[in-house]
Amino acid sequence: MKTTYIKLSLSAVLLLGIYSCKKGEASVHSTESADYAVADSAAVAISDSVSSAATMTVKDKQFIKTADVNMEVKDVYEATISIEKSVQDLGGFVTHSNLHSNIISEDTYNTSNDNAMLIKKYQTENTMQVRVPTEKLGELLVIINDKKLFLNSRIINAEDVTSNIRYAEMEGKRIKKTGENIEQLKTNKDKVKLDNDNMAEGNLQQLANMDTTDNIKYSTIDIYIKEPKLRIAEIAVTNTGNIDNKYKFNFIYDAKNAFVEGFYLIQKIVVGLITIWPLLLILGVIVYFLRKRKLTKPEHAKIQE
Repeated sequence: MKTTYIKLSLSAVLLLGIYSCKKGEASVHSTESADYAVADSAAVAISDSVSSAATMTVKDKQFIKTADVNMEVKDVYEATISIEKSVQDLGGFVTHSNLHSNIISEDTYNTSNDNAMLIKKYQTENTMQVRVPTEKLGELLVIINDKKLFLNSRIINAEDVTSNIRYAEMEGKRIKKTGENIEQLKTNKDKVKLDNDNMAEGNLQQLANMDTTDNIKYSTIDIYIKEPKLRIAEIAVTNTGNIDNKYKFNFIYDAKNAFVEGFYLIQKIVVGLITIWPLLLILGVIVYFLRKRKLTKPEHAKIQE
């Protein structure tokens, strides 16, 4: 009897253990399923916000990926700093950034005899070009998209350059073979020219290969951002109109200058008269003879009478 009781107890313990294990496995499976569901939903959300061209990969294919984003943001300066930092964190770099404000109007209002307020209405915009590792292109586009108030346009290009790469490889082999053939020629000026031309062609081909490799490794994104409305800047300045009126006229100073300038004018007139003394002498002689002639005419008339 005692043995039977022990067996029944052991059986009950085993059944309870098996049930608890099954329950634990079920809870683990349900937790894992929930985690997978969250991960899948996050992946779907990211893939929905980025074009497939940005994240596309095809076996045995090479792509040069570029993007062009035109959007409106709340604060251009803040968005620029944030995008530049994100590009740096993703292992990329900024190649161009032109942030400037377009002045719409500029007016000055006097607030006192000494002070005034300069009111500027302006709109800020920035034209940027950044480059990031191609595998990070989609992630950067998601970050940029989070800064937008309104998206005007977004263009993503994925250019298949697989055939270009293969053609470049064949061209490299041809240039190498041409160089080997030139080496077998007799040394003369024609050989030197052929060798020089072949080396120049080889250098250009290597440069093209390096550019292609760099463009495949790093994607180029052109970004244009602007603020949707005008901003107003209030700048305290000096009341220049009142300052001009204050120093526009000084009677004592101007009278003294006028007296001195009049004295200089008299000197200039005297010097000018001295300069034209021959003309004055001739004029005096003419006047003398004319007066003498007028005086002799009455005397001659009296004698005739």
